[in-house]
Amino acid sequence: MAKTQQDKTMQRQMMTVVLSSTLGTAIEWYDFFLYGTMATLVFPKLFFPESDPLVGTLLALVTFLVGFVARPFGGAVFGHLGDRIGRKSTLVATLLLMGISTLVIGFLPGYDAIGIVAPLLLTLFRLGQGLGVGGEWGGAVLLALEYGHKERRGFWASWPQMGAPIGLVVSTFVVNIVSAMTGPQFLIWGWRIPFLVSALLVLVGLYIRFKVMETPLFEQVKEQKREAKAPLLDVFRYSTPEVLLSAGARFVEQAPFYLFSVFVITYGTATLKVDNSVVLNGITLGAVLELFTIPLFGYLSDRYGRRLWYLLGCVLMALFAFPYFLLMNSRNSFLIILAIVLSLFIFHSWVYGPQAALIAERFGTRSRYSGASLGYQLAAPFAGGLAPIIALLLLNGKTSLGALGLNHVTIAIGAGSWQAVAIYMVVLSLISFASTWGLKELSKADISDTQAYTIEEAPVSRLEPHEA
Repeated sequence: MAKTQQDKTMQRQMMTVVLSSTLGTAIEWYDFFLYGTMATLVFPKLFFPESDPLVGTLLALVTFLVGFVARPFGGAVFGHLGDRIGRKSTLVATLLLMGISTLVIGFLPGYDAIGIVAPLLLTLFRLGQGLGVGGEWGGAVLLALEYGHKERRGFWASWPQMGAPIGLVVSTFVVNIVSAMTGPQFLIWGWRIPFLVSALLVLVGLYIRFKVMETPLFEQVKEQKREAKAPLLDVFRYSTPEVLLSAGARFVEQAPFYLFSVFVITYGTATLKVDNSVVLNGITLGAVLELFTIPLFGYLSDRYGRRLWYLLGCVLMALFAFPYFLLMNSRNSFLIILAIVLSLFIFHSWVYGPQAALIAERFGTRSRYSGASLGYQLAAPFAGGLAPIIALLLLNGKTSLGALGLNHVTIAIGAGSWQAVAIYMVVLSLISFASTWGLKELSKADISDTQAYTIEEAPVSRLEPHEA
């Protein structure tokens, strides 16, 4: 009877963990997509008047440098804390940082009211968002991974991954509502509502997160007093190849995701002259359907092996590159929606579902938060924000850096074509295939590494998973 009661308690705790980790990443992505949308609709008018070139430079910092480059730093800082003081406490801190930063952005006065201080403050709190986002993913995944059963790590770790499609759908829904306001209301105060909604979501997330107990694996490390003194340094010293290979493995997912959800809007409306609603409906439907395929593919990676499943996903993404554009180029609304839905529903989910476990299993418990966060977030500057810019450059043969606030800067490479963008997707897939090939299969490995080691027996900073 006691065992049955204990099982029920663990099951309730597991559900709380899954809800907490998924909600945290959903808020993260909600904030990310929300900021990206408002950076197009509102911020140029309120914070970055074109008459001031200095402010234009700050726009570059806000939309690119802070938005993407800050994420690896957030992963490093909060990863270090997560391995030192615990997953739960660190995740409370990341959620608070994200919530406060987002809330303050919603209350910021514009450039006309306080001058250059407005974009400076926007930059500061966007930095706070970026740092919080960088630290959130690793901890959210570890909550699910380190609580989940050994044979179902891919399934449980895939739940925080659903935060991306949830955030995309919710942010699109909220922005569509407030942007329907007539007259100047939207620019005056309507745009602030989604940021306040984020603050409410953070409060709910904090309430749930406080109910979560520390993960069993890290609790055993604490009981044995084996916390790493410098987990980040341990990662660089012993696990640099795993970090770099993990980052490379993400290229097949990270860059295509931005091509399928950001670049496709420009390609569909500006190049193909398709109605904007067709593209947005395809993105929304694809994101909703991902809620089913992400955990499914995470589960299948448990069954057939993480490495094999991911390698197959790299091949499928490469094979899909040209058919994707052929479907888009038909200019048929049904085929365009089909292309977008398939890109997210199948091909992105195929690698995104098992990705969390694939990366987190690389590292021992004592430095797992640091290693997983770095491996994941290092891909953001290279395969994240740059992907739509590179795609536009390849498509048109030239592109301005207006998205970075540098409207006067244009890069030209000669003639462009959609085939060049498709080849770009193939190259990304090959990079990830090669990176994943260099990773070991650890889906059946024992990642607890909680036994006490002496310095003579093994370097305690590098406690590698071993086969069960």
